[in-house]
Amino acid sequence: MAVNVKNELEKRAGNQESPVKLTKNMTIVDMVKALEPEIRRALPAVLTPERFTRMALSAINNTPALAECTPMSFIAAMMNAVQLGLEPNTPLGQACMIPYKNKGVLECQFQLGYKGMIDLAYRTGQVQMIQAQIVREYDYFEYQYGLDPKLIHRPGGDGDRGDITFTYGLFRLTNGGFGFEVSSKVDMDAFAAKYSKSFGSKYSPWTENYEDMAKKTVIKRALKYAPVSVDFQK
Repeated sequence: MAVNVKNELEKRAGNQESPVKLTKNMTIVDMVKALEPEIRRALPAVLTPERFTRMALSAINNTPALAECTPMSFIAAMMNAVQLGLEPNTPLGQACMIPYKNKGVLECQFQLGYKGMIDLAYRTGQVQMIQAQIVREYDYFEYQYGLDPKLIHRPGGDGDRGDITFTYGLFRLTNGGFGFEVSSKVDMDAFAAKYSKSFGSKYSPWTENYEDMAKKTVIKRALKYAPVSVDFQK
């Protein structure tokens, strides 16, 4: 999605007939202000353009490297959050914007957060319950797939539960259907290294908040089997 938004913004920057005048030498702050009419149309009723603009600029203050990203990539990431009605780079953990090197150029990448994915799932009205849990080495954990699926997790006491061994995500629909997905720590690390553009960076959410990223991954996998709306799948 971010690539499409970025391409659209670049076309708009070169289109003199566009009602929103963008130029490639504009700063991030200038672009945020210029795109306020677009933001206003895209935002859900609960989020005002003024509040969203403050959050975008706050994200730059919290992560100064974002100010060094190409303005187009920053605005594209921001507009992705707008379209989903999620708040980026806030304590809510719905979404974040991350700086990463792309062929030597610092760009901004949009990342859907664990809590953002849960929020989007509940918005469909088809999900009764959705959650993810971390399993540690001293927990009791048993699962099986097939025609008689089973998932049992008993956390091991109040003390040290040991290192992470598995992560699982599960859902139950309003019609009673359910599903779950389990991933070992080894498999999760391999997935992060292969698919996260920012993996290994100090700004990466896998570095900052490994557990939430792992939970988001297993929930996303589990929901592939849920008969939820096409809009949510997109």
